[in-house]
Amino acid sequence: MEQHVDPSSVHFGNDTNNSPLVGRVKKLLNHRMLVGINDGRFFLGAFHCIDKQGNIILQDAVEYRSTRRTSPSPMEQRCLGLILIPSSCRSSCHVDCSIEEQISLLSLQK
Repeated sequence: MEQHVDPSSVHFGNDTNNSPLVGRVKKLLNHRMLVGINDGRFFLGAFHCIDKQGNIILQDAVEYRSTRRTSPSPMEQRCLGLILIPSSCRSSCHVDCSIEEQISLLSLQK
């Protein structure tokens, strides 16, 4: 199952190690994450970490982009490895997780 998540909506507070929100985000570690950016590209990789500003690091990332501006257009892909996606560039974020994890993630968006 796929769940939309807005990591920039997670506020870490002063005591980041004991925050329940941090605990929920930790459960996402190593889950497959699909991140879209403003220029139309998508990155698929294993969620590695997020910082207080909402920048995301993906491991074993693959970039997907359209080869043409017309629709439907074939997608081109290339392997990138470890990448950082700035929060200012991100347009969408989806996590591949179980139903129970989806329910838990819904509270991150409040």
